[in-house]
Amino acid sequence: MVDGANTQACKRVPMETIAASFSAMPEIATKLFSFYASLQAFIVLIRTMINELIPDKIRTNVLSKLQTYWFAPPFSQLTLLIEEDHGMTPNEIYDATQAYLDTKISPFIERLKVGKTPRDNNLNVTIAEGQVVPDSFENIKLKWVLGTKRDDDGFDSTFELSFDKKYKEIVLQSYLPHIMARANDLKVTDKVLKLYSRSHTQRGGDDSYDYTGDWGFITLKHPATFDTMAMDPELKKAIIDDLNRFVARKEYYKRVGKPWKRGYLLYGPPGTGKSSLIAAMANYLKFDIYHLELNSIRSDNELKQILVSTTSKSMIVIEDIDCNAETRDRGDFLDLYEPTIAKLTLSGILNFTDGLWSSCGEQRIIVFTTNHKDRLAPALLRPGRMDMHIYMSYCTYDGFKTLASNYLGVTDHPLFGEIETLLKNTEVSPAEIGEELMRSDDADVALGGLVEFINRKKIEGNRMEGRENDDEHEVSAEVSGEE
Repeated sequence: MVDGANTQACKRVPMETIAASFSAMPEIATKLFSFYASLQAFIVLIRTMINELIPDKIRTNVLSKLQTYWFAPPFSQLTLLIEEDHGMTPNEIYDATQAYLDTKISPFIERLKVGKTPRDNNLNVTIAEGQVVPDSFENIKLKWVLGTKRDDDGFDSTFELSFDKKYKEIVLQSYLPHIMARANDLKVTDKVLKLYSRSHTQRGGDDSYDYTGDWGFITLKHPATFDTMAMDPELKKAIIDDLNRFVARKEYYKRVGKPWKRGYLLYGPPGTGKSSLIAAMANYLKFDIYHLELNSIRSDNELKQILVSTTSKSMIVIEDIDCNAETRDRGDFLDLYEPTIAKLTLSGILNFTDGLWSSCGEQRIIVFTTNHKDRLAPALLRPGRMDMHIYMSYCTYDGFKTLASNYLGVTDHPLFGEIETLLKNTEVSPAEIGEELMRSDDADVALGGLVEFINRKKIEGNRMEGRENDDEHEVSAEVSGEE
């Protein structure tokens, strides 16, 4: 009986407990509801504070990072490596990316590289190594990082682009072409022209150099334009028309099966403006200049490597080519280095100008200059190598008027007629006239000094001509006496 009573008591305890629990439910519910209401109010308060105090861009970046690290599926990221060089040539995607990311510098960037050369008016600010630059394209989140890669030649800069791999086709087919197009637009509007030359180190204590093959550059700020060039107006117009026709004929060159390049030969006496014309052409076309010294090249293969390392829309300039031609009409074109080194040959030069290797790149102009056209090998002069021959003559009257306007700001003067007559019978270079006009800001004084200078040049020329005639007479007399 005792056991039965205890069992019944045990059965009654849970029922009492449950009853008590039910009686407490309203109180528990009230407390839970109160806690939930308080939590909701706290969340609303926090959200309001975040919206009021934290800018939208920071909130978006924070949420994006949280989603990337907490909610992104594992191994979904794809990274593209964009190196500075692509094979033997500069990587155009790398150059375009560099220009594009410079427009993405924001107050939130933490690492920047700053530099300035003596020729720069402003600081050059770019992305520093290790800096992460976020970007978006068609609602795709992308991340850029500038890094370096070591190879046999040293360190090369690289860009790494990371994104969700499911967007690979969009990135390759749309985003990267968008960057290329944007970079081209920036070049047209904000391009700073560059003058490239090959880097070199001096050997020992002599005056010779070893060239490393790398291109160094400075900013090109030459003031020459076609408006300031002292040359025949018809020749000036012919050059401008030829340049315009060249840059506009991409499809034409493709249709006829020719590389999109053009060669110019500038020849004439020293001081007639050959270098200024090169600068005027570069400024007109917005083309960078690669200044090449043939003396520094030791083999045909090295010349090929130099050619492919230049960019499209550029000018390759070889000045005073006749001075480099030690054996101009024979096989060996240069003989300026040790005999154990393979020489640059005339054949190598010809292939450089119109061979298979000349087709590397587009919109490329090759300019040769010489003071003595007659010294060049005839094979160099034919069309396809030097397409347009431009004679830079001694100063004409039209050229003088351009110089007078540039230097003195005058378009007419009583001495102009006398100067016109003198220039028809006297060989004076534009450089010489410019030097005389710089001697005074007063037009009367400067032009009067120029008249005296040209008269002296005329007298000296007559004396030289007389001496030459006397020498010819003496030679004729000697020959007659022998007979």
